[in-house]
Amino acid sequence: MKNFNILFCLLLFSFASLLTAQTSNDSLPKEKKLKFGCGFGLNFVGGTSLSLAPNLTYKVSEKISFGAGIQGSYNKVKNLQNTTTFGANLLGFYTPISNLQTQLEFAQLRVNTTTEANAVEVKNSYWDSALFVGAGYTIAKKISIGAKYNFLYDEDKSVYSSPIIPFVNIVF
Repeated sequence: MKNFNILFCLLLFSFASLLTAQTSNDSLPKEKKLKFGCGFGLNFVGGTSLSLAPNLTYKVSEKISFGAGIQGSYNKVKNLQNTTTFGANLLGFYTPISNLQTQLEFAQLRVNTTTEANAVEVKNSYWDSALFVGAGYTIAKKISIGAKYNFLYDEDKSVYSSPIIPFVNIVF
């Protein structure tokens, strides 16, 4: 899965670069309407956690953009649990003022877990849905940070550890 995500991320970036190439004779470049973004995560505290989430967004106007992406992750707590997820998401962004970005996201993930208890492995696979609403502050032209809330969070089933998730959005 990890190799597939890296390959897909590179292919998506290449495709986005081709679609957004400037062919204008103007001396000033026009802003790209199609943008590539790629979220990633890496954590080794209490286990291993790796995630990758490439996406493409299209800027409809100065304030509105929408897009889609894929995401995958691998989490392991040694001698306790392995979890892999993969899925897709739909994204919508609204920028009411220059440094404030609001976000609406729907994600559908396939979750596969293996839990080890008393030398017995228990495997579980299920679908997990998330509906996020969030807001972030744009700290640079291509980077915003903030938090989003999952309205479909279920403490017993959700792959997320909390309904509130911090985020960093980076676009190219």
